[in-house]
Formats: sequence, C-alpha cells, structure tokens
Amino acid sequence: MTASADSAPAFDAQALIGSLPHLPGVYRMLNAKGDVLYVGKARDLKKRVSSYFQKTAQSPRIALMLTQVAVVETTVTRSEAEALILENNLIKSLAPRYNILFRDDKSYPYLMLSGHAYPRLGFHRGAPDGKHRYFGPFPHTGAVRESIQLLQKIFRLRTCEDSVFQNRSRPCLLHQIRRCSAPCVGLVGEEAYAADARNAELFLQGREDDVLQALGHKMQEAADQQYYEQAAFYRDQIQALATTQQKQYAESSTGGDADVVACAEIGGAACVNLVMVRNGRQLGDKSFFPHNAEDGTAPEVLQAFLTQHYLKREAPAIIVVGAEFEPQEIEAALAQQAGHAVQLVQRPQGQRRAWLEMALKNAQLALAQRLSHASNQEARIAALREALDLPDTVQRIECFDISHTQGEATVASCVVYDRYELRNSEYRRYNIAGIQAGDDYAAMRSVLLRRYEKISRGEGAVPDLILIDGGKGQVSVARDVLAELGMNDIFLFGVAKGETRKPGLEQLICADAKTSIQLARDNPGLHLIQAIRDEAHRFAITGHRARRGKARVTSSLEGIGGVGAKRRKELLARFGGLKGVIGASIDDLAQVHGISRSLAEKIYRELH
Repeated sequence: MTASADSAPAFDAQALIGSLPHLPGVYRMLNAKGDVLYVGKARDLKKRVSSYFQKTAQSPRIALMLTQVAVVETTVTRSEAEALILENNLIKSLAPRYNILFRDDKSYPYLMLSGHAYPRLGFHRGAPDGKHRYFGPFPHTGAVRESIQLLQKIFRLRTCEDSVFQNRSRPCLLHQIRRCSAPCVGLVGEEAYAADARNAELFLQGREDDVLQALGHKMQEAADQQYYEQAAFYRDQIQALATTQQKQYAESSTGGDADVVACAEIGGAACVNLVMVRNGRQLGDKSFFPHNAEDGTAPEVLQAFLTQHYLKREAPAIIVVGAEFEPQEIEAALAQQAGHAVQLVQRPQGQRRAWLEMALKNAQLALAQRLSHASNQEARIAALREALDLPDTVQRIECFDISHTQGEATVASCVVYDRYELRNSEYRRYNIAGIQAGDDYAAMRSVLLRRYEKISRGEGAVPDLILIDGGKGQVSVARDVLAELGMNDIFLFGVAKGETRKPGLEQLICADAKTSIQLARDNPGLHLIQAIRDEAHRFAITGHRARRGKARVTSSLEGIGGVGAKRRKELLARFGGLKGVIGASIDDLAQVHGISRSLAEKIYRELH
C-alpha cells in the first residue's frame, strides 16, 4: 500500500490486511513523507499487522504512531529467526522514531598476549590476529587496564611496544617498581619468561589453582636448593595471586562464559546493565540507556537490547536475563549469528542469581544517577530559556570555537548539546585552509558555511540555538552566513569573555551584535553556556595541537635532504618519535639502518 504526501489519501488498513500473507517476515510503517516510523518482525505477517488496527487499547507511543501511518511495507523471510535478524539490521540502519534503540557501535576491547619470544601484554580492539592470544571481551577499556596492571604485578610481563623493547640499553622504571622482569636487557631468560607468560595465560583462563600449584612446586624446589631469594620471589607471587583470588567475589565454581543482562525502570526511563563473565570471572559491567523506550516494558526493552547488541557481536553460550518472555526466536537468531547454541536463562539459581541481582542493582544506580543529572540539566536549560527569552522548544544547541597558534594549523570545532546532554558522537572538527593566517572571522565564516550548507538543504538536524565563542565580529559573521543560507530563524548568541576573563563575567552578544546580556554568576543557564563553551574550546584545541604536532614532525624531517619516507619511518620507530630523534647523538643516528655517518651528521646539524 502506498500513499502520496501531496494527495494524502486516507490509509486503508483493511485493504492492506487483506493483501498480507500468513508467513514470517518484517513490516515497516512509514508516514506520508516516506520516513520510517517503526520496523517490526512477525511470525505471521497478517496476524501481527492486523493486531495494530484491531486492538482498542494500544500504548500511548503506539497509538500516536498509528495516527501518522500512511504506508506499510512488508518483506517475507524464510523463518522467524531470519526475520529477527533483518528487523534489527533495518533498525540499526534506519533508526525509526518509534523503535526502542540502543546506540553502541563500538567494538569491545580485549587483553592481548602477543606471540613474541618475550610476549607482550597489550590492549586490543578490532579484528583478532592469529599470531597472538586474546582474552575477553571486556566491557570497557578500564577493565582491560586493571587486568594488565594486575598481571604486571604478579607475573611481571612487559607492556612496552616492540620499537622500545628492541632499543633499550637499561631497565625502565617498571622494572624498578617490580612490574617488569626486564627481558629487554636480558635480566630474565627466555625460558623463565615463557613460564611467567604461561602462568598469566592460565590465570586469564580462570585456572588460578593450576598456577598456584605450579608456583608452589617452584618455591619448594628453590628452597630445597637453598636459592632463598628465588623462593621468596615465588612466595610473593603466590601471596599476590591468592589475595586476588579472594577479592574475586563474583567467581563461579563452574567457570564458563556468560553475559548477565538486567533492566531497571524509573519514571518511564530505562537502563540495561550488562555484566560480562569470562572463564568464571566477572570482568566488569556497562550500562546502556535506550531511546524511545518511554512506555516500553522490561521484557520489551531487554528483547530489543539482546537482538541489537549481539547483531554484530558473538553471543556467549549463556545469557542470564532479568525478565521473562518467549526466548526461542531470539535464541535461534543469536545462535545463527554466533555459530553455536545460545541459551537464555530467565530464572537463574545460585551464583547466576547473584550475578543477576548485582546487574539489576547496577542498572538502578546508573539510572538514578542519569535521572538526577537530567533533572539538573533540565533546570539549567529552563533557566537559559528564561534568561534569554527563548521559547520552550529550544533544546538543541551547537557551539563553535576556533583554535590556532599565530595562525598555524587552524582548527574549528562544533559541539552539540541535545536532550539534556553533550552528544559526543555528533561533534565535528574542521581543518581551516585557504584563508589568511590568524583571520578568525574568515575561519568562522568557513566553518559555518561548511556546517550549515548541507543542513539548509535538509541533510541533518537544525539547531535551535547557536553559540559562538567570540565577540561582536564573530557574531556578525555568523549572522551574515545564516542569512545567506536562509536560516535566520535560528537563535544566535556570542559568548565573549569579560574584561578580566574570569568565569562568571561573560557577555552574551545578541545576534544584532549591538546589544549584550550579562547573567548572574550563579545563574544555572550561564553554567550551561560555560560548560558547552568550555567543551567546544577543549575539542578545538585538542584537534589543533594534533594537527600542529603532525605538521611539525613531518616538516622537521622532510626538510632534510637524503631522508625520504622510508628513512623517516626508520628513525621515528627506532627512537620512539621526533623527540627521541632530536635527543639522539650522531653515533646513535648512524646505527639506524640506511643512515650513513655523513647523513647522521647532516640530520644532527639540521635538527639542532
């Protein structure tokens, strides 16, 4: 069924239902403009779609959606599991307004034990390499780094990059504080180091008892041979490992991998907490906050999370969930994605029940904190609207800043504040070129044109309020650009620092660039402006420093005759960056592959 936005004929639900088959598939509900409102899957398309138009008691969210439906499109699939996968692929790509959405496209980090003769502990994200061993996934980078620090303390494995490891002439600070056995300078043999690496691997696999037994034998052997210093070293390892084992309160006697998922609801808001357990060891947790879940039940939210979260990730064999629903179709879809059987445990007992209670408590705490933050942010934006006489519809704020060093490496930033929080995924940086160095007005014009030309054509979200970090000149430029693009209806203010440049004395320059407003230092609206302005400044200066540093590194070595791309790469790898190259002596430079004595002298002269 189709409907034109121009003629806008009445939607004929009965005619649509009569044309649908009794087959599994996916349906998409669209409005008159062709925007996808909702994507759903069905075991029986005819029965599922007809239920929307036959029931009298729909939830407020679904009832509102049905008033906008002009078109329903369907796709038949071979099975319900296939329909579930297709549904969530479409949800990810289309982000429909009335679907419960979880936005987390980042891959999870792993702990890596490299395949070198002296294996390195490291952080890894992305596709695995068959040369190395990987453990995880971990819910966040902090959990990986905590594990690395623990393994350093117990097994003293190296964490340095190969370029550093291969060029050390003396032990580093980590060896001095007993976090590394210094294989780089031969203070530990390859066999002894390999034994430590094997024990670390057993530990990561949840086999602490095997490690303790092996270390106990080594301690006894060293003591019998009267190598008391070595025996004391093994004793310290055993004590550290035993202490760690005692602290692992979430350890399971059965081991194995599992994910634990619980949902908390407060005042129409929802939070899903994911606890990861690998080899019987709890690796940490992460909280997710869905969009469009205002009147969704816990089972609905959890089903949406399970299918969307594991769409591009391998699910473990066991997933403990904190709500009851029919699990068969989700289990089949996840198993099809993962390549192995997946079981959803809805009524856990014993240790799994303890995990689920912990996940639920984490979800409740995270949601309470978020609601408290949202309430504070709501008060701030309400105060801002009142102080600047803005309508209640003002919600999305975009702020711009320019950063450079005497005109060098100019970078502009745009940060976005929407729905009571800063939206990091929508931040943008713009490298400014083709203008006179140090011309902030031209830089501001350039970034605003690049930002809003597409938006003026309907390709992106239109802000309600634009903030410019600057005074009357920058505001005048911004006003002219918006007028040129036909976007005069957007509220515009400049944020100029006060005479002493102290926080609280900012002047808000109005769009006419003639009048200004100074809010009280304790005004919550001013605090919101300061937070957004400071974030724009941070984001701009970070990008500027990176661009400037890259330009200076490149130019410093590129300007030296006889040093091409390959030799630059060799030098930077050998000395760990430009700073190391500058600090190297002529003799050190001459030891680099491809660098003769005469070229080393030339490089030294040029850099100094």
